[in-house]
Amino acid sequence: MLFRLADVSKAYGAQDVLRAISFQLNPGEHVGLVGRNGAGKTTILRLIDGTEGPDSGTIETLKGLRVGVLGQQVDFTGELSVLDQALSVFVEVGALAARMEQLEHAMTELQGTALDEVLEEYSEVQHAFEHAGGFTLRSRAESVLFGLGFSKSELNNPSSTLSGGEKNRLGLAQLLLAEPDILLLDEPTNHLDVEAVEWLEDFLAAYKSAYLVVSHDRFFLDQTVERILDLDNGRLENYRGNYSAYLIQREERMEARATSYSEQREMIARTEEFIRRNLAGQKTKQAKSRRKMLERLERVEAVSGTDQTNFKLRPSVRTGDRVLSLEHLDIGYPDLPDRRFSNDLTLLLRRGERLGVIGGNGTGKTTFLRTITGKLKPLKGEANWGSGVSIGYYDQQLKTVDARNTVLEEMRSIASASITDGELRGFLGRFLFSGDDVFKVVAALSGGEKGRLALAKLIYSRANVLLLDEPTNHLDIASREALETALNEYDGTILTVSHDRYFLDRIATRILYFAGDHVEAFNGGYTEFYEIHHRKTQPDVEPTKPVPDTKKRGVSASNRSKKSASPSKSKRRTAADIEAEIHTREGEMRDLSEQLASTEIASDWEKLHELNEKYRQADARLTELMELWEAAQHQEMSDLLDLPEGSDASEQRQKGAEPS
Repeated sequence: MLFRLADVSKAYGAQDVLRAISFQLNPGEHVGLVGRNGAGKTTILRLIDGTEGPDSGTIETLKGLRVGVLGQQVDFTGELSVLDQALSVFVEVGALAARMEQLEHAMTELQGTALDEVLEEYSEVQHAFEHAGGFTLRSRAESVLFGLGFSKSELNNPSSTLSGGEKNRLGLAQLLLAEPDILLLDEPTNHLDVEAVEWLEDFLAAYKSAYLVVSHDRFFLDQTVERILDLDNGRLENYRGNYSAYLIQREERMEARATSYSEQREMIARTEEFIRRNLAGQKTKQAKSRRKMLERLERVEAVSGTDQTNFKLRPSVRTGDRVLSLEHLDIGYPDLPDRRFSNDLTLLLRRGERLGVIGGNGTGKTTFLRTITGKLKPLKGEANWGSGVSIGYYDQQLKTVDARNTVLEEMRSIASASITDGELRGFLGRFLFSGDDVFKVVAALSGGEKGRLALAKLIYSRANVLLLDEPTNHLDIASREALETALNEYDGTILTVSHDRYFLDRIATRILYFAGDHVEAFNGGYTEFYEIHHRKTQPDVEPTKPVPDTKKRGVSASNRSKKSASPSKSKRRTAADIEAEIHTREGEMRDLSEQLASTEIASDWEKLHELNEKYRQADARLTELMELWEAAQHQEMSDLLDLPEGSDASEQRQKGAEPS
């Protein structure tokens, strides 16, 4: 155990942010923390690093635990260069280097016995310096800085002159180089372009120590975590697996709770009716007993959700088949030769297609939008819109919403007189505006709420082509899911610039990749593009441990590939045999979990590592066994169905009986 929170509560004024949450993190675990904006995720990080204390409950940490924290705002002062600032985390190694320099200077002035003594000390210091990796520190630091997007020419720039985003990247580099016992990462992919995020994914997937990461980047969570903590309404729930696995499990839990809630409400209604009819009758004693039972009954909470009435998106006006045609297009600025972004781009976007535009910062994505909307002339070639096209444009400045109106008034401004407020509120419910939210003034909304409102207006407007410039910026995960649901119901054509790869995976049918010196068009979704592109650009990261199979690139937890070849029937294990081993492994994991939670070994670092490694191996074996069990069940059923006619089991099957 690195740390444990037990029944921890935290409130700010009258708002209960955390309500008796409990969880622990063990050595080597890679965990993601998700929840709505303002749910309390950053509060949990502050409780762990000791910046804040709980109102109630306890927080236990391993003695001597080294915690590395990446906040959302990082600053640097002084004149240290970018490289020297990154190297400054190696305090002990730096002290050894300084001592070696002192001794080297002394050796030029001494002789005899004094020189021998200095030479002996120098040998010891040099050995310690080498053992600590001192001779490779510079190359390690450069590798991390390059991976996070710094160029070689930028390494000597003063760190104090960096932009806010560059300072955040440098702070992340320091944290990765320091290798604390646990990393606390708050939105680490902010300010990183696609290549840097992919590099970070590979680095963290191979990272030997533990980390807890808060992120809205769901694709990133899919690649880097093996457990999800979901913070909702002050409560914390634990899910095994990456983000895709969490979605499946969350849906299953919500369905089970909805069923339990409905069944309990029916039971309560029947019991209350029995009490009403019999409290003053012959069954008074039974009625009173049931009334006491209801008073003691722990009520199942209703499944939280938004008001999503059956208000359907209105169909957009139909366009021609050819929506956007690009012919030998070059884009950029004629007076700036280094701002030429594409060369001879030819592309046809048809009705109903969804084009995702991706690329690093400064590669020409916004210039592309400005060119196809007529705000900037092409350097060469043509960009032509088809017949009947009506464009709805979403920009990051949110200029389409009036700060003086309420949310409902904004929707009313584009709706016909025949549409009722109830229908508009039902539509707004799809974008997570429920209850009195619709009466909020736009000026008082958060950035994410304004973004949701602007997107709701855009989709409701019946424009048949949507141009979306980073539509998921400022949106939390729940808001992104709501947007994806609405866009998947939209029947028009979509062209979206986005760095949100999970969003692109759900929306885009084609990818346009701006690589700086050229543009690539790809037919298919983001995952397919990622598989090809990532193989071409594997970053230079030395893994410190093998990446578990549960983190296979671009594959959701619900679609893990099965083994292509089946063993022969004589060697194949039965489903019952595998199930028996599953029960054994589950028992082992329960025992290991109890040992990891024991306070008796909390300070025994080696024992903790040993137990945690056993737990990880058992967990990996359990995952493998579950796949084998599913395959065995499927194969046994196939064998049964393929039995030759005339066999005993075949005759039993024909009679509707189970084979023996």
